[in-house]
Amino acid sequence: MEFRRAEETDVCSIMKIIEQAQVYLREQGIDQWQNNYPNKETILNDINNKISYVLLKDNIIIGTVALIFDGEKTYDIIYDGKWLSNQEFAVIHRIAVDSDYKGLGLATVILNNIEQLCVEKNIYSIKVDTHYDNKSMQQLLTKNNFQFCGTIYLEDKNKRMAFEKLLMEK
Repeated sequence: MEFRRAEETDVCSIMKIIEQAQVYLREQGIDQWQNNYPNKETILNDINNKISYVLLKDNIIIGTVALIFDGEKTYDIIYDGKWLSNQEFAVIHRIAVDSDYKGLGLATVILNNIEQLCVEKNIYSIKVDTHYDNKSMQQLLTKNNFQFCGTIYLEDKNKRMAFEKLLMEK
């Protein structure tokens, strides 16, 4: 498998995975990634800002994620808890796996690749948020040793569970 930065030519494959995830969330009754978000423009912006990554198997894109290394302003204030650290951190957004490959541990493979990128950049904290109803994302994070830290609010005032994982310095 290969984990690499996404290119503009990847946008259709990424959108296919995003759209599958939107359907899955809607079917689960989760009001996350609905209302035309994320859309093609979001993904193109991620690619142009060099924060979009893809996981490939046999040259087919089977996973996608946005990985940000320059902060997240909605994480400045956390309620009903606190972050594990105040150090520099990476932020995970828009992680999804092709539905034909679900249940194979590929989201964990993506997280492991993110951890490796972080360590290479001397960043030892990863933060992420998810919807309170998104139990599968919460399970993924817990299984991969992310700790629930509290609540954050998105710019549109939607409430999200905030998680952080501290990495070991090599």
